[in-house]
Amino acid sequence: MFYQKIIPIKPLQQYIRYFWVLEDCGDKAFKIIPDGSPGIIFQETPNLFLDKRNQLLPQLFLYGQTTLHSEQLAVGNFKNIGVYLQPTALKSIFNIDAYEFTDQLVPIDCLITEHFLEELLHTDTIKHKIDTISQFLLKRIQKIVHTSKKADYAVKLLQNGHPLKHIQTAMNLSERSLERLIRQYAGLSPKLFSRIIRFQSGLQCLRQKEICKLTDLAYQKEYFDQSHFIREFKAFTGLNPKQYVQQTREHVENFPEWKV
Repeated sequence: MFYQKIIPIKPLQQYIRYFWVLEDCGDKAFKIIPDGSPGIIFQETPNLFLDKRNQLLPQLFLYGQTTLHSEQLAVGNFKNIGVYLQPTALKSIFNIDAYEFTDQLVPIDCLITEHFLEELLHTDTIKHKIDTISQFLLKRIQKIVHTSKKADYAVKLLQNGHPLKHIQTAMNLSERSLERLIRQYAGLSPKLFSRIIRFQSGLQCLRQKEICKLTDLAYQKEYFDQSHFIREFKAFTGLNPKQYVQQTREHVENFPEWKV
């Protein structure tokens, strides 16, 4: 198994958290876990990944915000390159409201007229492929110029755990206006986005083994009690925390290998 995380060039950092490269052998199942961000994935070799319905995934595709856990199966040795986007990046890049992509997986060819996949296939090294992806995204961003400082600010407040009422007051927005803004740019309701971010914060504590007792973790993350935390954890992973730790191997965050 080979995994690498690559920071984007400075002009793209507002839109991309990082690039990642994953190379591994096949016959492995992976879980897909909601993490509050959309992304793009390129498979160097096509027809190697199946979704939970045994449908082949496109060689180059965009995925929107994920609200439910799912699974993918690798049926052969693979090398994939991913673009882990910022929560509000989709509208800036493709000029389509983010909620149109929520829980969707869309071939890039359906969204653009450029022969982007062909360009990637004609590059040889990982560096050249990431440079090609970077230039493609830069051109689209410069062409569309569709950003929202309000949406970015609201998302940052949500990521930092601010209550919705506080955000509405701080931004002088009604409940409906805030909901419309976050759905348009981040693809989710503010409440669901907050739930996913809080779940991810708890999951990160489990990864780093910062807190030993689930009860303590639940109260620190402001769940009602341990049972509430476990229900939320299971809703987003399909497993309770103990099962997750025992039955997954997480080389890539939110894309763990499923041992069973």
